[in-house]
Amino acid sequence: MREEALSSFIEVPAESDFPIQNLPYGVFSTRSDPMRRVGVAIGDQILDLAALELAGALEIAPQGQRVFGCASMNRFMALGREAWTHVRGRVSSLLRADNPELRDDMALRERALVPMRHASLHLPVEISGYTDFYSSKEHATNVGSLFRDPKNALCENWLEIPIAYNGRASSVFVSGTPVRRPNGETKALGAQRPSFGPSLKLDFELETAFLVGQGNAIGEPIPVPDAERHIFGMVLMNDWSARDIQRWEYVPLGPFNGKSFATSISPWIVTLDALEPFRVAGPRQDPMPLPYLRQRGEHAFDIQLEVRMRPAGAACETTICRSNFKTLYWSMAQQLAHHTISGCNTQPGDLMGSGTISGATRDSSGSLLELTRNGGEPLTLANGVRRSFLEDGDEVIMTGWCQGPGYRVGFGDVSARIEPAVELHWSADATTKGVS
Repeated sequence: MREEALSSFIEVPAESDFPIQNLPYGVFSTRSDPMRRVGVAIGDQILDLAALELAGALEIAPQGQRVFGCASMNRFMALGREAWTHVRGRVSSLLRADNPELRDDMALRERALVPMRHASLHLPVEISGYTDFYSSKEHATNVGSLFRDPKNALCENWLEIPIAYNGRASSVFVSGTPVRRPNGETKALGAQRPSFGPSLKLDFELETAFLVGQGNAIGEPIPVPDAERHIFGMVLMNDWSARDIQRWEYVPLGPFNGKSFATSISPWIVTLDALEPFRVAGPRQDPMPLPYLRQRGEHAFDIQLEVRMRPAGAACETTICRSNFKTLYWSMAQQLAHHTISGCNTQPGDLMGSGTISGATRDSSGSLLELTRNGGEPLTLANGVRRSFLEDGDEVIMTGWCQGPGYRVGFGDVSARIEPAVELHWSADATTKGVS
């Protein structure tokens, strides 16, 4: 049966992000069972894969070994693409409307189906490494034009290699985790010396990210044609950025404290199998990349992206950005191939961010830096509130989905609210006198 024609015995509205055509993975717990385990989203339910594993309805690892009754998905991800495809096929079969195996087993359904409203979602993987790319030509051009001659907005290497920096894995948080405004050193234009305090130019960045499943050994690069076999799936990502801290620190080695304080990802990992029907060609690359980066076929996906903002104290949200993943100049396969071409090894759970995803129009800009022209042209939100950058109490909500015939394959959302910076007090010997 064609996948678009599948239906589940669990009723799923057409506007739901989680029909049987999706089946994204996450890690959850409940108040009645605080053990963290792996589940699959289906409509407004979570299918508990650990419960199916215990019941013998879902076997993947050697006898006696469990891969789903774990606090992260790394063990399952390390098994490789054949195992991922097998499990997705088995879960899809169990959820089909015409299959009585789970549908009519009320005792197993009682154990294995958990209402989402009763669940807490957690960071789905143990992230040992995090890399953020810079793969949107429109974003790079917008930012380059703000701070350099627009005729030379792109650095000379941008069209030749996927630019990236290594980020901080320890500060990657799951959606819903508050983000505290960072303190740092900044230098105002015309000032003789820098000053210290809370960032005044706190920004979001609309991104996606992919998660490495099976890694590669050190010294053994992953070629472009094989790269997607190593990619387990994708999440939405908000790589928060303190623009004023970043501006002062980034020369000559790039982002540091202006980026390392928080990165938010969505809790559900959408697999490449689920995204396959939405595969499209990416932008034409000119000049043609060097041989190790060349690819054939379609390596982008038609993923619609939106950013909404709810200012502090407001009841309503305003959509401030609409963009699309398919506009990215460098593909995920090229990113992973370039990341490993030096011999760098990757591991299950490694997170690879796309970089800010901006389109060709003003309202498709994926950051406030672009939307407000570095704060010079503030946004007016639905309630009349104006914003140049984020203020304490503001909430940012990002969503993404692929639209199919009568169904959508969605990511859920990634959201967070801004909390005030920690108040630091310094004594003469430069040790902290107090923190509040």
